[in-house]
Amino acid sequence: MKRTRYLFPQDYMADPSAHVFEGKIYIYPSHDWESGIPENDNGDHFNMKDYHVFSLDDVDGPITDHGVVLAVENIPWSGRQLWDSDVAFKDSKYYLYFSLKDQNDIFRLGVAISDKPYGPFIPQENPIKGSYSIDPCVFEENGEYYIYFGGIWGGQLQRYRNNKALESAAFPADNEPALCAKVARLRDDMLEFAEEPRDVVILDENGQPITQGDTDRRFFEASWMHKYNGKYYFSYSTGDTHLLCYAIGDNPYGPFTYKGVILTPVIGWTTHHSIVEYKGKWYLFHHDSAPSGGRTWLRSMKVVELEYNPDGTIKTIEGLEKG
Repeated sequence: MKRTRYLFPQDYMADPSAHVFEGKIYIYPSHDWESGIPENDNGDHFNMKDYHVFSLDDVDGPITDHGVVLAVENIPWSGRQLWDSDVAFKDSKYYLYFSLKDQNDIFRLGVAISDKPYGPFIPQENPIKGSYSIDPCVFEENGEYYIYFGGIWGGQLQRYRNNKALESAAFPADNEPALCAKVARLRDDMLEFAEEPRDVVILDENGQPITQGDTDRRFFEASWMHKYNGKYYFSYSTGDTHLLCYAIGDNPYGPFTYKGVILTPVIGWTTHHSIVEYKGKWYLFHHDSAPSGGRTWLRSMKVVELEYNPDGTIKTIEGLEKG
């Protein structure tokens, strides 16, 4: 079994989004702090106040911490909790997409811009119009950029239907189609949605949407998109069942057919990940809570090689290493 590597054990970094820029791997994680707030399902104990950027010339080599590149106090519309982020590159600019609660404690998606992959990033005055929930991931295809987002429970996705806020949060019944992640093409300037967000539908082996009660396969949070051998791989976390799963489709919008588990449960709560190819190999970046003694709000980022079977399915990685 392939062993994972902790990337920055001297501090608690989670939700690593990895990309290859300028011939290096750059990693954009969230930053866990000890909050002193009791743990709850809304995630109030995740007291994240800033972002660092890290880089690697080699997956097994030294890691560079480029320091704080954006903080809550720098963002004009900020309330609290800088959750997951991702970065895209276009026309000599780097765009950092982030999750942040506004001053009404509602999660929105924001954008910050830099000339360098290691920041610092300068935030826009306002969040993306029409944005909500958490966990942005940006995928580029033929010069078009697509943003995926969403997360239930503390991520607030259950507060919306058809991109409109509900009077009160609601979940589908267990036998009804599950809440979906969202996807929207970005405008040419990378600062706003170019269209209304659409559902990212995940189908079972019979072509039917995964149901809300199917907690081993339904979407919870942590969208990621990558392409392999002409197919589109949408991967995500099942949250309270602690799995990283994936589904395969024929275009960036889907639908996507469920294919299996990428990563079995790790120590701690849900994991959040990214998948990237570098120097001819594929890697899964993720996190767990082992270094903090299992405290779910103090997580440490990791990397492990990811492999495919001849039919394009992904070989399952065991989250809890033995021996």
